[in-house]
Amino acid sequence: MDTYQERQGLDVPDTLAWRWRNGGFQPIPHLHRIEADGLLGIDRAKLQFFDNLAQFVAGHPANHTLLTGARGTGKSSLVKAGLARHARDGLRGIEVSPHDLTDLPDIVSPLRDRDERFLLYVDDFSVGRHDPALTALKTALDGGLDAPVENVLIVATSNRRYLMPSLKSDNEEYHWEKDELHPGESTESTVSLSERFGLWLSFHAFSQSQYLDAVRHHLNAFGHAHWDDDLAVRAQRWALMRGSRSGRVAQQFAKDVAGKARMHGRPA
Repeated sequence: MDTYQERQGLDVPDTLAWRWRNGGFQPIPHLHRIEADGLLGIDRAKLQFFDNLAQFVAGHPANHTLLTGARGTGKSSLVKAGLARHARDGLRGIEVSPHDLTDLPDIVSPLRDRDERFLLYVDDFSVGRHDPALTALKTALDGGLDAPVENVLIVATSNRRYLMPSLKSDNEEYHWEKDELHPGESTESTVSLSERFGLWLSFHAFSQSQYLDAVRHHLNAFGHAHWDDDLAVRAQRWALMRGSRSGRVAQQFAKDVAGKARMHGRPA
């Protein structure tokens, strides 16, 4: 007879990651593997993230992690690189949509007694003030009456440091008590959620030199070794048109250059 976990899809051979969808675990057959050496401009965050993840994989105390900051600067790529680095050590990934966080008790329950270590990954996360996901995530991070699940590490990425949008009404809730300014209930709820992540890592927009270094790295990865001042100017214009200097924008520019060169038979 199939076990509960088999019915949920957890026991598919050689699977390294799953996606929670429609009340079950769906295997991800082609894991996006990223090498850490290709993540430029985030050395400090990379070191802290990998140190914490190594502790978790080894069965030692480790902190749930919040990655916040500018778009395209490597937050999601760092998570993927961590999964690739520790797959042989028994680390597995569970991708959960922010909309499915209310299912966290059902997601975590079958993971509790397994031998693997699970990185529960929530990408591009933010919630509204009255979103039920807010309570569900707080409980998963701190534990309710159930003991925390020791073999599950929650990692969330967000473009917002405190996970929830800042509203005018939230600011209006601030009030003075004697000589002290106190936040309102909405702000307190916001901060209480983000504080449940023991490790906060911030990602910032690249400087011009960091951006150009990333462009050259991605061009080399695509087999395009040519580099000159004209290409540097084009790379900066590309970033200006997109309003962002980031690793993602650098890779997109490199794809465009390398693709056009191959299409027209120009030497790399």
